Amino acid sequence: MNRLLMLALIFFLNFPAYGEDTVVKDLGFSSHGVRLSGSLVMPAEGPIHAAVVFVHGSGPQKRSMHWAQRFASEGIAALVYDKRGVGRSGGTYEGNQSVSEQNITLLADDALAAFEKLRVHSKTKDVALGLAGISQAGWIVPLAAQKSARQSEGADFMVLWSGPVCKVSEEDIFSKYTADLDARRVPGYREALAARTTPYIWPDFLGKDSDPSDNLAALDIPGLWVFGAQDGSVPVDLSIERLAALMAKGHDYEYALFSNLGHNNMSETFSMVTDWIRGLPE
Repeated sequence: MNRLLMLALIFFLNFPAYGEDTVVKDLGFSSHGVRLSGSLVMPAEGPIHAAVVFVHGSGPQKRSMHWAQRFASEGIAALVYDKRGVGRSGGTYEGNQSVSEQNITLLADDALAAFEKLRVHSKTKDVALGLAGISQAGWIVPLAAQKSARQSEGADFMVLWSGPVCKVSEEDIFSKYTADLDARRVPGYREALAARTTPYIWPDFLGKDSDPSDNLAALDIPGLWVFGAQDGSVPVDLSIERLAALMAKGHDYEYALFSNLGHNNMSETFSMVTDWIRGLPE
């Protein structure tokens, strides 16, 4: 056998399998008459400190197994699922009008159905339960959390990476100006707004111009937002401004801003977030 191939084989046989310290249970749940398919990933040993439903960003996303494994390795169980119409989930994926009020509400109901599955599961029903996500989840998670709060046992916390705290239209104005590109120097929202040569008109057929601030104002749970100052997709300055206003009114919200990171900043900040979750009051 070729010596390099032999060395590679020895390395493979002795290298621990990815996720061997976790347990994966496939499960399904229903939302609006559609069967969605997901996986609950838990630590194989030791206590479960908390559990989260991880909500997708935009696009036809399958279940985020990588992040579920990362959560579980930190003692946090994670339920991840294929977005409706994607992977093994039923229904129709909405690509053309993904930011419409109807679709955001539908995706929030899907996240809430996943949360309910987590809430009654024998392994997670007695720990703190939260909603987490990235990017587009910034509109979905606060709505799902508000919906859960109307039930007997709602979400205990929420975490968002690069989640906009602004209207969909405001994010659209900003990301069109930046072409969705991260940069060392990202313009502020007001610069993007002032650069427009025609008024921005929100299309009536999209329904309400979703604003997570409305949902966040009605919630009374801890929340953490992680931003990168080089983010060209989300108006970070406007989002922090809106968060600060909510915090000034007594909401238990926090944010972390990293000057050297952009929109996709989960890898660099993941341990900070899991430390925050584990440090929440029981």
